[in-house]
Amino acid sequence: MPPPIVHHPAFRAEMPAGHRFPMDKFSRLAAVLEREGLPGADGFHLPEPVDVETLRLVHTEDYVRGVIEQSLPADIVRRIGMPNSESVATRALAATGGTLLTARLALEHGIACNTAGGSHHASAESGAGFCVFNDVAVAARRLLAEGAIGKALVVDLDVHQGDGTARIFEGDPNVFTFSMHAEKNFPARKAVSDLDIDLADGTGDEAYLARLAEILPALLAREAPDLVFFNAGVDPHADDKLGRLSLSDDGLARREAFVLGCCLERQIPVAGVIGGGYDADIDRLAHRHALLHRAALEAFKA
Repeated sequence: MPPPIVHHPAFRAEMPAGHRFPMDKFSRLAAVLEREGLPGADGFHLPEPVDVETLRLVHTEDYVRGVIEQSLPADIVRRIGMPNSESVATRALAATGGTLLTARLALEHGIACNTAGGSHHASAESGAGFCVFNDVAVAARRLLAEGAIGKALVVDLDVHQGDGTARIFEGDPNVFTFSMHAEKNFPARKAVSDLDIDLADGTGDEAYLARLAEILPALLAREAPDLVFFNAGVDPHADDKLGRLSLSDDGLARREAFVLGCCLERQIPVAGVIGGGYDADIDRLAHRHALLHRAALEAFKA
């Protein structure tokens, strides 16, 4: 049996024509995975929308209400960069529920992947950078509150710093935040993660992977988390509109295999989310995101 993959049709929200966020990538990714047989005979795992009580473990009541009731202040809507619409709210609830289900399945099976998630710019009181609810933070807090885990490690390899996640868990000994990102990319004002690695523009596959290899095994050994959340953003790719690190498809595939392998060889469950990816070619972007799910299958079989 392949590792579980979580998907919901609501991951694709309705957006204004010409909007710069590639919303079609979620449905296209699901189609790619289905063609390759990666969800297995039983298909995708369908998540329930996250409940409001769980959201409030991370986000303020006013912000949660503003998203759901479509009553956010204009400045927050601008910061998010998406309409404050019913469709976007439905997507945010489904994607956050998807990451929570992914985490639960990872604890059960050792590895599981979402076809969305990684909204790491969202902070307690606001979204930002196309991120509405911080799904990884919400899932971690829910599992910690239930006693399902005692410690989580966030491995965020999106090209942008996971600033919202860092701010949410600042001073929290139960969640370690590690972000390796492009130094000169968004956000201009960085937060302080437990471990930040700022990379120069044009770093490339070999230097990138060597730096990761220096850090991750020792970090896993030292922190000994009960669960790893892996944000596998593909925006470090050389062809990504928002990326600056010049990774190739092969470099990303090697990255995914390395992270998942490091976790599984230490018997640490890992929940994968897809993070950012902004290539104008949706088919190419969907195949790039699918590298995570292909790597999960290979790691699961190993």
